[in-house]
Amino acid sequence: MKKYLDVLKKVNLFKGIDESDLLSLLACLSSKLEHYKKNEIVFMSGEAINSFGIVLSGEVQIVQEDYYGNRSILARIGVGNLFAESFACAQIEALPVSVITTTESDLLFIDCRKLAKPCATACAFHSRLIQNMLHITAMKNISLTQKIEFISKRTTREKLLAYLSSEAQKAGSNRFSIPFNRQELADYLSVDRSAMSAELSKLRKEGILNYNKNHFELL
Repeated sequence: MKKYLDVLKKVNLFKGIDESDLLSLLACLSSKLEHYKKNEIVFMSGEAINSFGIVLSGEVQIVQEDYYGNRSILARIGVGNLFAESFACAQIEALPVSVITTTESDLLFIDCRKLAKPCATACAFHSRLIQNMLHITAMKNISLTQKIEFISKRTTREKLLAYLSSEAQKAGSNRFSIPFNRQELADYLSVDRSAMSAELSKLRKEGILNYNKNHFELL
């Protein structure tokens, strides 16, 4: 665990907690480190979970499939970020999404029940952790609201431009990279890949944008 201290110090859940206290805090939370290969299932839709994860290396995606196998990417979770915390803390009986690694990954798991209840030694970390968790949950709600704004657009063109404009704003530049390949972008925006690729070509011909793989420039 010590080799990931630099990552753990930047995790928002541990904001305001001294580095010297981190390892004892993780022991108090009965945290567990697990290694996964690429494209491994971390959590499967339909199962019940009590633990949430933190990405220490690699990346995971939150995905949802309908009855017919149509896949939608709800979120991409990179190093230092949490996943499945809302589902774990809500203690729902059946997880509505799956979590899958996109690269070889090291993931840290924390039992949400340990986070919510003070331990036998009544350490001072828990109140700070709960405050941090509330902030993380609120920020993710804002992010999900933004995604709803993208996919609620009527056409593939409008969805693309809304998403790419948002990414340009985040980057502070009209040149930026996105974290998705073509199929993943289509899944994220809930559109057909062929139709999306055709629309990207039209936008380039019209002089609205340029792109190469996942690198874009808004003109």
